[in-house]
Amino acid sequence: MKALLLLAGALALSGCGLRPLYGGGAAGPVQSVLASIQVAPIEGQSGWLMSNALRDRLNAGENAAARYRLEVRLDDRIAGLGVRRDDSVTRERLTLRARYQLVDLNNGTVVLDATAGSDAGIDVVGSEYATIAAERTALERLSGIVADQIVGRVARYANATPAPQ
Repeated sequence: MKALLLLAGALALSGCGLRPLYGGGAAGPVQSVLASIQVAPIEGQSGWLMSNALRDRLNAGENAAARYRLEVRLDDRIAGLGVRRDDSVTRERLTLRARYQLVDLNNGTVVLDATAGSDAGIDVVGSEYATIAAERTALERLSGIVADQIVGRVARYANATPAPQ
């Protein structure tokens, strides 16, 4: 009975239509689209971090055969949360939001327009240097998280779009 149930389960899973997003490895359709994306310059320190994170994840450099351009606009904010009796802040919230557009370079149309974002909490301590270091570390971490969200969404777009002839 158990073997019959196991066989039925295996047959049901094989017919569900799920397939790996990055199937085919580096030569697969999704990876080839990701490698053909150039990242437009992004302003500021957070922009520099985001550009590097995106290029690392897309395996994109200055690609001469680029089919798409990824344009990203960032909004990063720090807000004080915890307040002591002397009105000094004890905790901060760093928020990083990105609006991004994937532009087809053949005709200039925007094929994907979406947003991504994340936030992190930071303890404010007596040392100003330690607080600044924590803010920078949080910004680096958030840049990686948001870059992962962007690349994941672009990969889903690439998976749903038929390959060019």
